[in-house]
Amino acid sequence: MHNQGVKITLHCFEYGRKHAKELEQFCEKIFYYKRNLSFINLLKTTPFIVNTRSSSELLKNLLLDDAPIIFEGLHSCFFLEHTALENRNKIVRTHNIEHDYYNNLSKVETKFFQKIYLRIEARKLMRFESVLMHAQHIAAISKNDELHFKLQNSNVETISAFHQNTQINCIEGKGKFVLYHGNLSVSENYNAAIFLVENVFCKLQIPFVIAGNNAPQVLKNCVSKYPTISIKENLSTEQIIDLVQQAQINILITQQATGIKLKLLAALYNGRHCVVNSQMVNNTGLEGFCHIGSTTDELKNLLVKYFAQSFTKHDIEFRKTLENSFFSNKINVEKLLKLLK
Repeated sequence: MHNQGVKITLHCFEYGRKHAKELEQFCEKIFYYKRNLSFINLLKTTPFIVNTRSSSELLKNLLLDDAPIIFEGLHSCFFLEHTALENRNKIVRTHNIEHDYYNNLSKVETKFFQKIYLRIEARKLMRFESVLMHAQHIAAISKNDELHFKLQNSNVETISAFHQNTQINCIEGKGKFVLYHGNLSVSENYNAAIFLVENVFCKLQIPFVIAGNNAPQVLKNCVSKYPTISIKENLSTEQIIDLVQQAQINILITQQATGIKLKLLAALYNGRHCVVNSQMVNNTGLEGFCHIGSTTDELKNLLVKYFAQSFTKHDIEFRKTLENSFFSNKINVEKLLKLLK
């Protein structure tokens, strides 16, 4: 948006990290707010992730001008229906269907109290979603999500995920390992990694690398049984991208068919062959760029097949069609600017 000449006032909630000086080159003003993480917010009917972002200072600062407002995610929508903002152009950028996301997280969560929290939060999010009728536009992240949000608001447009990739950087030839990567402190990701280790990786004589932040001990114990599988932890973004590029295959699976996974776009823009399960790509527009396996046997067969198959110039040229597609940052920012106007 900055590159398109948009003047930006950024409102963001703090998580204890330092203020990012880098943002100052893109924003006219930046306002920081502290989240109110009081236990009492768990007892309210509004979702915890919404209630903890209800700063009165935020509302006061939003009223300093009459600019359009982009609410980034349902969790930022506490003031969406406030009467003081009723004449403003309000756009909600939805990340996924939040109550589905939280319900699915609860299914794989092993800690009892965290599981209960996720279930309760999912119910609150489902009720709170009706607030979206007060937005002038909703920018959904996928076609599946667009269909869902049209139940709340008829003005929905799909604008795919913005991402750090601007051009295809895949490397021709063959790599020497298969890579699974993700934030390993997130239960969805480490459970996917454990599933792959126990049902796919251990059945094949192929080198496998699992990369990501903060791998739990249960995953490390699982991997330690197999000499062909290793974990690389707490790498920089550059190191992760290097692994993605050097791998012969990037494998990614999910149990949640919601939104667009940024790690999948990273794999397609930078990596060679990409093997996924159907939930990772259903109705995303990325199906034709991936090799899809719905069962463990199908995943194993795909890994064996493409571990032996070079990634060619023809494969790279086909990937380059992503640069001017539905997933182009340039095309998507133009769609967003139309909503702002």
